[in-house]
Amino acid sequence: MRVGVAGLGRMGAAMAARLIDRGHEVIVWNRAAERAAPLVSAGAKAAANPAALADAAEAVVTMLYDEAAVELVYRGEGGLLSGTIAGKLLIDMSTLRPSGVKAIGAAAGAAGAAFVECPVGGTIGPARNGQLLGLAGGTAANFARAKPLLDDLCRRVDLIGPVGAGAAMKLAINLPLIVFWLAFGEANALIRDLGLDPAFIVGLFAESGGGPNVLRAQGPALAGTLAGKDPAEITFTIELITKDVRLMVEEAEAQGLVLPVVRRALEVCEQAMQSGWGSCDSSWLPAFWPAHVAGRG
Repeated sequence: MRVGVAGLGRMGAAMAARLIDRGHEVIVWNRAAERAAPLVSAGAKAAANPAALADAAEAVVTMLYDEAAVELVYRGEGGLLSGTIAGKLLIDMSTLRPSGVKAIGAAAGAAGAAFVECPVGGTIGPARNGQLLGLAGGTAANFARAKPLLDDLCRRVDLIGPVGAGAAMKLAINLPLIVFWLAFGEANALIRDLGLDPAFIVGLFAESGGGPNVLRAQGPALAGTLAGKDPAEITFTIELITKDVRLMVEEAEAQGLVLPVVRRALEVCEQAMQSGWGSCDSSWLPAFWPAHVAGRG
């Protein structure tokens, strides 16, 4: 299939590379055009703008930073919806609030496209290896059309409900993970005077009732950052975590909900950002509380 990919950050580039490996004819576009070069070297073609991407592809996957970027790429000058889009498949995999993805889905449908949202759980490694967790929203017919392509990217993909349902589930799934990172940092603050090997601590927590899958998947990286070592690869930054937590708070407010744990998590994430940790990998977040907050009263 001729597949366009718009948005070549770490995740978008990894997904484009995966689609090349799966034998698709891949066309790519990114606002910073130099990010397309490694994929072009691997066999992709580059489009001049999103409209040209839509003209050339049978299906387009978008993986973008936020709602403003999605709005620009879809409805801005030279955007996807100004291209040849009628009858084609659009799959947005960005992390957005439900209201944002509903709006862009409605615009895509009005232009004659089949639209599916599918935000994902997972980082660069799973994206590169087709092991993401897909959380789709759309009609059953559009999901059935998108599923073969999503199966190339995901170990599991479920239709959660109509457009907007996938976005809601993505925020819900990310919430306990983000809270865990911060709780693990507080737990380490309690035992920082014991002088224990971080690898031992991570291994012990992984065996406990409160140890989530992330400790098994990212245990070595986490132990390294607790010991003050830079991770070998940045997979998901604290800046992106902060953005996602802010979306959770905004969505809760829109629904008239109070999420006190998430509100406090956002405060700590913003403190980490203000302290210059935004570009650090998410595995640094548990180290932030003992290093910068604990003991200050």
